[in-house]
Amino acid sequence: MTTDLNIPGSQSTPTILGDWQSGRLAMQGDSYPENSYELFDQVIGWVERFLDRESRPLQLELALVYLNTSSVKAMMDIFDHLEEAHLEGRKIGVTWRYDPRNERIAELAEEFREDCTFPFAITPARSEA
Repeated sequence: MTTDLNIPGSQSTPTILGDWQSGRLAMQGDSYPENSYELFDQVIGWVERFLDRESRPLQLELALVYLNTSSVKAMMDIFDHLEEAHLEGRKIGVTWRYDPRNERIAELAEEFREDCTFPFAITPARSEA
């Protein structure tokens, strides 16, 4: 069965929305959950199911502010799945929006991008001032 993913965010977990029909996965907020495997297993499972069952493009839209070490590891797993699909000819794209005042997250996004061959945009978010 094809389902959307909807994980409400909290102080320590990002809001995660997977829209099956549009082939879009969005994550935003901080990510330092007590059990990142429990949280990200759902996300990785959704990505795997989408890539297995669909031939449509998958777009990942990120606005993550902070990631702890285990969240970084989980994101690496997600990017590995996307890279594998891309190498098999799938259309994959990532857009990571960040607060220009937060250079550390831009540097982290850059590190992730270095290991990816699919389109991976890192763009400053418009400030809400």
